[in-house]
Amino acid sequence: MESSSTRAGGSSTTAGGGSRREATRQKLYEAAVTLIAEQGFSATTVDEIAERAGVAKGTVYYNFASKSVLFEELLRHGVGLLTASLREAAEKTARDGGSKVDALDAMIRAGLVFIERYPAFTQLYVAELWRTNRAWQSTLMVVRQEAVAVVEGVLRDGVANGELSDEIDIPLTAAALVGMVLVAALDWQAFQPERSLDDVHAALSRLLQGRVSGNR
Repeated sequence: MESSSTRAGGSSTTAGGGSRREATRQKLYEAAVTLIAEQGFSATTVDEIAERAGVAKGTVYYNFASKSVLFEELLRHGVGLLTASLREAAEKTARDGGSKVDALDAMIRAGLVFIERYPAFTQLYVAELWRTNRAWQSTLMVVRQEAVAVVEGVLRDGVANGELSDEIDIPLTAAALVGMVLVAALDWQAFQPERSLDDVHAALSRLLQGRVSGNR
């Protein structure tokens, strides 16, 4: 999974060595998420991750203290990219003069684009949300809240300017919107792959317009 700077084609602000190390970590993230999605965390070995990434086993331990640390950092990295995508969508809508409902709609699309690009990561992320015996559970809760907080901010602003009803339960509604996108997108990827992203977005957009904005 690439960073936002890599995706945008920008140059790294770190030295050459730092850039090379980040590239290596990206390879390890990609290898780990693919293998763990295929066969589970416990069944995936460090040797397999190194082989899939095309690096020596020692390189894995140079970058991450253990397989668990690698997976924890993978979750942090992936949810961070999702959060950045949501924030960027909201900020662009604001710059373009759109409403808060427009911003929520743009974030739904951004979420779908992210999930279409990283389906294996999304599947792992959703699965890990329901496990409570993992070493990385506290980290996962923190990064999850960072993503949800972006949606909460837009809802809060919408209530403040009178665009949205002040009866909205902001934390629960934000979590519900994020969950709706995650679950709908995974269902789309697994059971309705023939549908286009535009089609899925249109369906969720209609749901948003009717339930959050109060339109009929």
